[in-house]
Amino acid sequence: MSPRHASDSHWPTSAELGILRVLWDRGPCTVREVHDTLYADDGAGYTTALKLMQVMHGKGLVERDDSQRAHVYRAGINKQRTQKRYLTDMARRLFNGSTSQMVLHALGNHPGASREELAQIRALLNKIEAEGGRS
Repeated sequence: MSPRHASDSHWPTSAELGILRVLWDRGPCTVREVHDTLYADDGAGYTTALKLMQVMHGKGLVERDDSQRAHVYRAGINKQRTQKRYLTDMARRLFNGSTSQMVLHALGNHPGASREELAQIRALLNKIEAEGGRS
């Protein structure tokens, strides 16, 4: 039986997002590699990571290559699309759909962006301005 594809009804949980971050950053990994990266210091068992990843596979959040003895998992959903989905939902729920209000709130209430981050923000603003704004 093949896993279902991730759909709009399957939002990753906090624990699942942790696993996805490892897979997005490192690429395909075994359960042991994910466990060692996320849980080695807090004592969570290997079987906890295995069960989470099996559930994620069923949801379509990860894909599994079981051609080898140690199954290798990779993210089944795109990082950028997932980030956009969460941000869009947050803007809709908390800021009446205004992404600009969300950004202003985030920057105004959480100072401490590095010079490099501020330069990236300025470059993005310049690009948006040069393109005549976004619709």
